[in-house]
Amino acid sequence: MIIYIDGKYLPKEEARISVFDHGFLYGDGVFEGIRAYNGRVFRLQEHLDRLYDSARTIDLTVPISKQEMGEIILEVLRRNQLSNGYIRPLVSRGVGDLGLDPRKCPKASVIVIAVEWGAMYGELYEKGLKAITVSVRRNPADALPPNVKSLNYLNNILAKIEANYKGGDEAIFFDTNGYIAEGSGDNIFVVKNGVIFTPPTLNNLRGITRAVVLEIAKSHGLTLMEQNLGYYDMYSADEVFVTGTAAEVAPIVLIDGRSIGTGKPGPVTRQLMAAFKTVTETEGTPIYM
Repeated sequence: MIIYIDGKYLPKEEARISVFDHGFLYGDGVFEGIRAYNGRVFRLQEHLDRLYDSARTIDLTVPISKQEMGEIILEVLRRNQLSNGYIRPLVSRGVGDLGLDPRKCPKASVIVIAVEWGAMYGELYEKGLKAITVSVRRNPADALPPNVKSLNYLNNILAKIEANYKGGDEAIFFDTNGYIAEGSGDNIFVVKNGVIFTPPTLNNLRGITRAVVLEIAKSHGLTLMEQNLGYYDMYSADEVFVTGTAAEVAPIVLIDGRSIGTGKPGPVTRQLMAAFKTVTETEGTPIYM
């Protein structure tokens, strides 16, 4: 495995960062999760835009341009001989001291990792996932905006830990106002009487896969509404599914031990899963010219 770190392409065994890097010490940095399918990087520009927007929000200067970042991502894929995979570009605040002050970090550090990656949930795409609503609340937007995809993922990890203990494949966050926010690593959708509902993106990540599903729903003539959702909407839904770069489009059939709809992946979810697969097979930035 070849990993990019600050201008060098290094074997995995030699890819190291300083213990004084504030990304390691404090989770001070941002990242993206990107997919490559069939020799193409899916929605590369959208992911780069979100990465740089996250960096700007936390006043982090990325030391290379978006174009350079895109070229590095493609080169890492080439050097690892990958046509299908998962790419993780990271920008950390860089090396500083043991204090919090980001001004002590003179230059940000850029890392790009690419690995083989199959279907995240395996056979559960056919059977459906079990989800747990967790007691951990999503970071409020006035504390740490969920739209910043930061290296500090402890909020998400605490939710995942709770779901693990309670036997769930995924956690479902609520925000501090009692509205459904998202999963521990994905956006959430509810289907009722053929209409698709999803929370607005103030209290959850502006997912790239979420945006693709919105496009697909519109092109297929499906009705979709963005609005605040609560327990009632979820428990009484005909279908529930989640979306994310790693998860893609995944059905949820059980929440807190309650069957959703028929207890099987529903027709709208299956339609969107199939359409999403078609899109990922035909779109993207070529890796190999």
